[in-house]
Amino acid sequence: MRTFLHRLLGLARARGFDAAAGSRRWEGARTVDGLNAAVLAGATTAARRAGWYARNNPWVAAAVDSLVGNVVGAGIKPQSTHLDRAVRERLQALWLRWTDHAAPDGLADFYGLQAMAVRAMVESGESFARLRVASDAASIPLHLELLDREQVPMDLHREIGGGARIRAGIEFDAAGRRVAYRVLSSRPGDPLGSLRMDPLRVPAADCLHLFKPLAAGQLRGITWLAPILLRLHELDQFEDAALVKAKVAALFTGFITDPDGTAGGLSGTNSGGALTVGMEPGSLIPLPPGTDIRFSNPTEHDAYAPFVKNHLRAVAAGLGLPYELVSGDLEGAAYSSIRAGLIEFRRRVEQLQHNVVVHLFCRPVWERFVRLAVLTGDLPARDFDRNPEAYLGCEWLPPKFDYVDPMKDVQAEILAIGAGLKSRSQAISERGYDAEQVDAEIAADQGRADGLGLSFGQTAMPQEKETGDG
Repeated sequence: MRTFLHRLLGLARARGFDAAAGSRRWEGARTVDGLNAAVLAGATTAARRAGWYARNNPWVAAAVDSLVGNVVGAGIKPQSTHLDRAVRERLQALWLRWTDHAAPDGLADFYGLQAMAVRAMVESGESFARLRVASDAASIPLHLELLDREQVPMDLHREIGGGARIRAGIEFDAAGRRVAYRVLSSRPGDPLGSLRMDPLRVPAADCLHLFKPLAAGQLRGITWLAPILLRLHELDQFEDAALVKAKVAALFTGFITDPDGTAGGLSGTNSGGALTVGMEPGSLIPLPPGTDIRFSNPTEHDAYAPFVKNHLRAVAAGLGLPYELVSGDLEGAAYSSIRAGLIEFRRRVEQLQHNVVVHLFCRPVWERFVRLAVLTGDLPARDFDRNPEAYLGCEWLPPKFDYVDPMKDVQAEILAIGAGLKSRSQAISERGYDAEQVDAEIAADQGRADGLGLSFGQTAMPQEKETGDG
């Protein structure tokens, strides 16, 4: 029995995974004990550093623009799923009229606010927005006010009784539900901001918190640049050093050797101990006996381009982007490799669109918009109280990705529709359009063509020759 216990205890002490071993090879290795603890300790510093690089580093600026352009594009647009076509058309008309008045300052429409919110989420890790009732609205009285992440204090923690408490500026009830946010009237440090620094309690129903959750129970977001910030910082230093070295190497500098001290009187301009002499092709300049001139020949960094390219690949991988979208370098890129990279990237984008942006940002805006449209009487809905889900139901249509090979992709889509594997409505929705609107436009075009006596035949698509890389 004792031998068995010894063996059991021995097994308990042994680590079955190298990743959990305690050997000297793991000395200095770091661990994350809890995501919330790590976020609360360093998210603000990381977000400020990420903001600096997003505005000063060309590759980071291109990467952020690419992420925002692919996730939002021209806008993730709603399509009502109400069974009554008249209701759908009325909601669509009200929505199109409202989007231009969504921002209280008028600098962007709703889809521009989408892009700004997603950009803040990428750079800072999170973004906030407040739903407010507009008193002077020209359409549905709803405004969407974007907030800076630092307007919700990260260091605000408090027990407020009854099991409720404030954690990182967010108020939770006894059941752990988010019930309110504590919001400052302006960003701390804003020279033109309000002097009042007492946070205002904003109900969670009126506040949107957009961030990419990485773990259960996560409170706040972390900048998407966190895995690459240190690498970017060191890459910037390397590039600065390489640039200075290249500038020095480009300088045409000569050193005069004068053992006897008799080289005085050389022609040229002496400025601060440096002699500037003009040189012309074929010129002969006599020197005193024993005098010699040697020119500097600094070495160049032959591995500069491969080194930077390797680091940019790491930056692209850390942001989940293809290398070509970050660097703009298409040298040596083959069609098949670009296609494979874009397919994987687009899967990630679709996940972000539907699981994060639509769920946390778009869906609450649509629900508030519909409820206000009913309350103001702009949308007649006598049965709304009995069946609100019929009016609140909505599909969000992200922008369609451009084809990598338009002919092949369109042919594949036509074959899928013809084989009954997908419907025309599905194919049109995947392109970011409303199938009913497209059908109405087609019918209007055909009616106009018939009235004018025009006839357009369908042009058959030519067969593409097979290539080795296709």
